Amino acid sequence: MATTSGGQMAHHSGDAAEQRIAEEYLRRGYVVDRRRWRGPGGEIDLIVRRADQVVFVEVKKSRSIAGAAARVSRRQMQRICVSAQHFLDDEPRGQLTEARFDVALMDAAGGYEIVENAFGHD
Repeated sequence: MATTSGGQMAHHSGDAAEQRIAEEYLRRGYVVDRRRWRGPGGEIDLIVRRADQVVFVEVKKSRSIAGAAARVSRRQMQRICVSAQHFLDDEPRGQLTEARFDVALMDAAGGYEIVENAFGHD
C-alpha cells in the first residue's frame, strides 16, 4: 500500500510532536517508558513514569491547540483506557497502580499544552 506525500508529512509531523512532548515530560522529571505502545484497544502514544505513577499520554497536533483538542474523541479515550488497563495488568500493583491520562495538544507553530488527567473520572 503506497503512502502519499501528505501522509508521510503527517506521520513525520506526528513523530516530531511526540518527540517534543517526550522531551517535556523528561524535563518535568518523568522517565519515558514506552512510545507508541499497542494494546488491544489501540496505540498509546507515550507511557511515562515518575515514582510509582504511570501516565498514559495521547499526543494531538493540529493548526491550533483548540483544533488539536477537538480531535480527541470519546471513542478514542475509551480505546486508550482499554489498552491502559491491559498495560497495568503487568505492573506489580496491577490495576491498583497510580495512573492518569494526559492529553498533549500541539499547534502548527510548535506551541503545546499538556492537560493532566484529561480524561477525568467517569
